[in-house]
Amino acid sequence: MNQDNLNSRNTEFSQAPLTKPVFLNSVPKSGTHLMRNIIRMFVPVEQQYHNDFIQIPNLRQHTRALHPDTPALSWGHLLFSDESSLATSLSHHILLVRDPYTWVLARARFFLSENFDGNLAHLRVRQYSAGDLMNMMIFGIHGKAPTMHDIYTHNAAAWLGTHVKLYRYEDIVSHLKDLNSQESEVYFARLLQDCGIAVPDDWRERVIIGSDKAQSSTSRDNLDVDDSRLPDVLPDAQKKLVDYAVPGLRALLGYA
Repeated sequence: MNQDNLNSRNTEFSQAPLTKPVFLNSVPKSGTHLMRNIIRMFVPVEQQYHNDFIQIPNLRQHTRALHPDTPALSWGHLLFSDESSLATSLSHHILLVRDPYTWVLARARFFLSENFDGNLAHLRVRQYSAGDLMNMMIFGIHGKAPTMHDIYTHNAAAWLGTHVKLYRYEDIVSHLKDLNSQESEVYFARLLQDCGIAVPDDWRERVIIGSDKAQSSTSRDNLDVDDSRLPDVLPDAQKKLVDYAVPGLRALLGYA
């Protein structure tokens, strides 16, 4: 997929500079690009940190993105640790999660897609059933892919109770579908305020541009994937396995 044109679209609007770093953190496959692209429409391009997705292995190389002397908008999949907690302590910190039930399918689609260039291309062979694939997403693949428990523990649950602001992918999607409602106005105003961004009068137009699926290479609509083996809704058997693997997680994140 070609590079998005949001940097040029950004210049169509008046942009107020950030006065404090903003870090958009997320569980992988939880709408990271959607959240990032929306917020990018409210921040000057020169304050957007495009160097890399910030994660534990590269955190030390990118701490300047989180330094209060040079406020920037950055993003990544940063698990909770002593180093990551300290690095983000002076930032507005947003944490984006997804319902574990739909996450299983989103992760499976990504692993099956041509966009995924990891060491799991063999999963595309059709000898693997839908049940096989979904269970691998839940319980991981030994030595190759982490378990759902590990991902949600370190990338989500461990951050709760700190200064992070929790957001759910499904809530964003719901409010995007009803953008003219009072509820959506309140929702996006809170999101921007949690990022330290004043709400401009043209916020809806910016959100529409930033949320355009054509601007996200990881949107389901833009993945080159044969996901015909996968159901549209997680089967009851796999829902029970999610509840077994991560008991209490959905309730902790506000899904139950």
